[in-house]
Amino acid sequence: MDYKDYYKTLGVDKTATTDQIKKAYRKLARQHHPDVNPNDKEAERKFKEINEANEVLSDPEKRKKYDQFGADWQRYQQQPGGAGRGGQPGGGFDWSQYTQGGSGGSPFGEGEDFSDFFGSLFGSMGGGRAGGSRPGAGADYQAELELTLEEAYHGGPRTITVNGKNLRLTIQPGVADGQTIRLRDQGGPGRNGGPNGSLLITFRIQPDARYVRTGDDLTQDVPVSIYKALLGGEQTVDTLSGPVKIKVKPETPNGTRLRLRGKGFPVYKQPGQFGDLYLRLTLTLPQQLTDREKELFQQLAALRPAGHGPEA
Repeated sequence: MDYKDYYKTLGVDKTATTDQIKKAYRKLARQHHPDVNPNDKEAERKFKEINEANEVLSDPEKRKKYDQFGADWQRYQQQPGGAGRGGQPGGGFDWSQYTQGGSGGSPFGEGEDFSDFFGSLFGSMGGGRAGGSRPGAGADYQAELELTLEEAYHGGPRTITVNGKNLRLTIQPGVADGQTIRLRDQGGPGRNGGPNGSLLITFRIQPDARYVRTGDDLTQDVPVSIYKALLGGEQTVDTLSGPVKIKVKPETPNGTRLRLRGKGFPVYKQPGQFGDLYLRLTLTLPQQLTDREKELFQQLAALRPAGHGPEA
């Protein structure tokens, strides 16, 4: 039976950190997920291999034992009477260091959901069956859910399909890009009466052309005509919570920032609390001036005394 290189399966080095392993797993799981590749047997096989590798390498204890086992794999293969499927290690090679207390139990304690390499070889050290009758938790599933900025602002019910199953969830207002929530009992089935795994949903917030989000605060550019900037006046601004009227003071400089308290993003799981909305006033110049307009601007420029403020 061939040795399975779990590091190679996930495309990481043997020195990879837990976060690097998790990142590699999520990327490959999305790529080969059955929902993304329906009726693709090769993708399904690859998905199972990825999950098996993650099951071992994401658990420090399992990873430690796997590294010990892998280091002696070639030595084990060379022993006379080396184990085949369900067989016993031969040639007097001492496998007790890899079993739990040398009693013949599996060092991983997993069930038949994994490959022959995992289930038979690891489980057959000393003749025990992989996992025995011990209960084991099901695997966690990974999924992503794309939201617009407005959907993340308002929250509400959404339906997501995972492994052909429609799940309805309520999104709390204020979720952030990259935030992950856990739905317990919605992952892989447990083994031997063990609990089901969880479904981990990561939110991806699409960029919005109107707003820049920084935590719970928003920034928005507001175009203001040069006439209103010079003379002052009121202007209506659309916000995620509805239109708001603002006052533009006379002689407002370009780039002036206004702060609207409580008009930013809702604070996650803190009802009634909001960040702030910052408005950046950007002056717009009139285009395609008529001859009469040019004449009037020239007269206005002539009225401005020399040295009185910045020249046009």
